[in-house]
Amino acid sequence: MYLQQNPDVRLVLVGREDAIQPLLPKGDLPERLSIRHATQEVAMDELPSRALRGKKDSSMRVAIDLVKTGDADACVSAGNTGALMATARFVLKTLPHVDRPAIITALPTRYGRTWMLDLGANVDCSADHLFQFAVMGAELVSAVEGLESPRVGLLNIGQEEIKGNDQVKQANELLQRSKLNYQGYVEGDDIYMSDIDVIVSDGFVGNVALKSSEGVAKMIGHFMQVEFKRNVFTRLAGLVALPVLRSLRRRIDPRRYNGATLVGLRGIVVKSHGGTDAVGFCSAIDIAKKEVLADVASRISRQVEEQLDDRASA
Repeated sequence: MYLQQNPDVRLVLVGREDAIQPLLPKGDLPERLSIRHATQEVAMDELPSRALRGKKDSSMRVAIDLVKTGDADACVSAGNTGALMATARFVLKTLPHVDRPAIITALPTRYGRTWMLDLGANVDCSADHLFQFAVMGAELVSAVEGLESPRVGLLNIGQEEIKGNDQVKQANELLQRSKLNYQGYVEGDDIYMSDIDVIVSDGFVGNVALKSSEGVAKMIGHFMQVEFKRNVFTRLAGLVALPVLRSLRRRIDPRRYNGATLVGLRGIVVKSHGGTDAVGFCSAIDIAKKEVLADVASRISRQVEEQLDDRASA
């Protein structure tokens, strides 16, 4: 599907060839599609340390190695998130002046969409880490979305200056003195109701916020199905409302937002949701393509260095 929509892209499928080949159409492979054999695979429940040390020929490791050697411009994986982050960080290394990579993805909002990081890579973060996340997130969104000066918010338990833990308060001070388009604190409901372009948090809070949102969305969908099937009258009401429900489903379809970038690495790695379908996986590949064309890694590296120089001279 993606090759048909993007004639300028070449895809390399990495994994056990005997498992991949039966799933492809019979006959010769399309010209822009190839298979790179890997003898091992990383299980979804496998410890990242074990995958990193003991599976040097896993599909995950081979795919990331292709990025390091320049044989691929980006890696897209639906595998074990912890192993993917550990392997990508070990093989590709972090960008200069970047302490930790972060996970960033887009979320639907009232005004379009916002990008949020970190979503689970870093549970404990210092103020400097949060500052770096803000710089990296703003530059990625500027490149991918074409925004000259993305609006940045720091996730907190309130908008008042006195609220939040020490790390958040210190990060707030750093961001206020930066050249970023910093809008101040945002609360949980602002994730979906504000016009902020980039929302920054540590990985613990960000992951909980994301998973909570997914749970609420599933609950609402379940309740709507139950109510519309309650009796003949509610079923008729459901038929009348069907066009509106379909439109709503398109606007918040998670497949359109599938693909989380491991930002801060010397290469492009995108994590796809493991349970998505072909449409969702195409979305993840498309994010990788946009980041390649925008040279996101180089742009982030330059921006981080500039922000650090500004802080040093202030």
